[in-house]
Amino acid sequence: MNMDLALNTFFAESRELLTEMEAALLNVLDDVDPTDDINAIFRAAHTIKGSAGLFGIDAIVGFTHVVESVLDRVREGTIPISRDLVGLMLACRDHIGMLVERAAGETSDTADVDEPELLARLSAYLGDTPATPAAASAGPADAEPGLLGHWHISLRLDESVLRNGMDPLSFIRYLQRLGKVACVACCIESLPPLPELDPEACYLGFEIGLDSAADQATIANTFEFIADDCSIHILPPGTPPSAYLDLCRERGADPADFGERLARCGTLAPGELEALAANPSPHALQPCADEPRDAVRTDASCPPPAGKPRAAEETRTQEGHSIRIDADKLDHLINLVGELITASAGANLAARRLGNVELQECNSQVADLVESVRDSTLQLRMVKIGATFNRFRRVVHDVSRTLGKNIHLVVRGEDTELDKTVVERISDPLTHLVRNAMDHGIEPAETRIAHGKPGHGTITLDARHDSGHIVIEVSDDGGGLDRERILAKAVQRGLVEAGRELSDAEVFKLIFEPGFSTAAQVTDLSGRGVGMDVVKRNIEALRGSVEVSSRPALGTTVTVRLPLTLAIIDGFQVSVGTSLFVLPLDMVDECVAYSAHADHNYTDLRGRVLPFIRLRDMFSIPGPASARQNIVVVRHGDKRIGLVVDTLLGETQAVIKPLSRIFEQVRGISGSSILGSGEVALILDVPALMEQASHSPPAEHSRISA
Repeated sequence: MNMDLALNTFFAESRELLTEMEAALLNVLDDVDPTDDINAIFRAAHTIKGSAGLFGIDAIVGFTHVVESVLDRVREGTIPISRDLVGLMLACRDHIGMLVERAAGETSDTADVDEPELLARLSAYLGDTPATPAAASAGPADAEPGLLGHWHISLRLDESVLRNGMDPLSFIRYLQRLGKVACVACCIESLPPLPELDPEACYLGFEIGLDSAADQATIANTFEFIADDCSIHILPPGTPPSAYLDLCRERGADPADFGERLARCGTLAPGELEALAANPSPHALQPCADEPRDAVRTDASCPPPAGKPRAAEETRTQEGHSIRIDADKLDHLINLVGELITASAGANLAARRLGNVELQECNSQVADLVESVRDSTLQLRMVKIGATFNRFRRVVHDVSRTLGKNIHLVVRGEDTELDKTVVERISDPLTHLVRNAMDHGIEPAETRIAHGKPGHGTITLDARHDSGHIVIEVSDDGGGLDRERILAKAVQRGLVEAGRELSDAEVFKLIFEPGFSTAAQVTDLSGRGVGMDVVKRNIEALRGSVEVSSRPALGTTVTVRLPLTLAIIDGFQVSVGTSLFVLPLDMVDECVAYSAHADHNYTDLRGRVLPFIRLRDMFSIPGPASARQNIVVVRHGDKRIGLVVDTLLGETQAVIKPLSRIFEQVRGISGSSILGSGEVALILDVPALMEQASHSPPAEHSRISA
């Protein structure tokens, strides 16, 4: 049994539960019937507390117990749901998350400056004196003796319980939080002879006496994690002795031995069960039929009532459809698939050189299988962007309260999938865009009403697939960008020559210049001119692009375009002289023969002007141009340009290798790829090339430099 693995599973599941708890808290005020959300919030807190107790993490148990007490009264209807209570529960959720991360060793923070304040605010809802973690974790053992009752728990464990990563003793230790464990009698009848003993199997059973004021459901919840791996009977105080005789018979135990264990647990008097077995009552209960009304059984011989499936059974069914995989293992698999693609390309070249038709056929089949493996493997890393979008609900909730604005968040396309790595790295840029839209985009309620708008503002997050890319739009219905103010600021800073005519798109691009800001005052959220340039740089580092469109009084939309994956792409290979280049295949529209005047950087494509870039000039590649050049027409968004190359080499699968740090500032190149021949091909960054071309003089070609 690997306890470290079980503990890591607890941390992972706690983070998921906290995410669900936050989502329910943000929904609860908007739902007509908040019952499901309230139950989800309570369930998350209760599960985290129970699991933390199994591992002895008292800090989490103590604090979460107080939170759970407030939520329990909310479920009963004693405490109404309000905006202030939701804010308090969100703060408590954050604190529980910090306690989980501390227990996981993810943070070195040792200060608990917020906990006393949170406990005091929670106690105000409970009407108690300020709670403390110690008081919160105190169980029914501290209750008045008159309220305690003697419960008896008969537990038999399946052999698989240890293999499933569970420690039976941790559940028994947790019972001490519910009351006083009078005695634990160990049952070893199932223990095989030593030569037949499996060290990974569990052969134990326990008879447990518990003095507690807890109810039946609370005690039963202690064992919910092993409900499918054990046979358990929980008999309440006042259970007649005949029920214990039936239990003895069901266990197949000797009445003398079983009665002695019950006596040690304080459940029956010494010799009482043995005497009852010798002179059974005519009203003795039959197994499973006349069991005490409050007894709890979770063994297969007497299943729970119809219509009430066990939670553990439901969980196991759900888990059968998914499995947790360590991200590092998945990344390693992607790398291996990349090497397999390179090796397959090399084998294909060798087969062509040898001219062996049979070998080429076999290699073609292998190549098809490799492509299928590649697609399936990349699909493993595809995740829905909805989880990232849902995080912004909390951002909007907190920031809108800070700004004193009423702002709603609308999310669309949350089922759109993209690479896990892209999701992780796009979160921060999107956060800045959302906060910027709330601070600068959405006007105060008075201004909005004066302009005939609703008093509340709206931020919209939208995601969709488009030509092998994912397009994410962050839009607001605010006042829009002030074109003249941006232009005046740019002229003042020397970014634009005075009197120069610029399109709206060119003006709006200026907000991404380092240090550029038109804010009248600096706030905690923005106004220092630091951020939008970082947003653009981070998006471009993902081989993406960002554009801004805005209309006065109607709002602003920031469009982010990103590749679906950063690992392996379908590419189109070209050459210029001896240099090899790869273009993302989904950006290639068509290829046409080169025809243009030597001093022109545009051509006629079926009656439309197509600007182009000569890669030979742009990258300063030596040697004369090919006698028969070609133009590769590429598209990004609604823009198209041509790339003049010497030779078209066809489609290829490119495994993307990042450039060394020394080449990080090189524009127009997004990475490299090793071909089957062992040669290195550079992967072209089409959006960067388009931007470079838009800044080039009409009859000249800029050269890319570091």
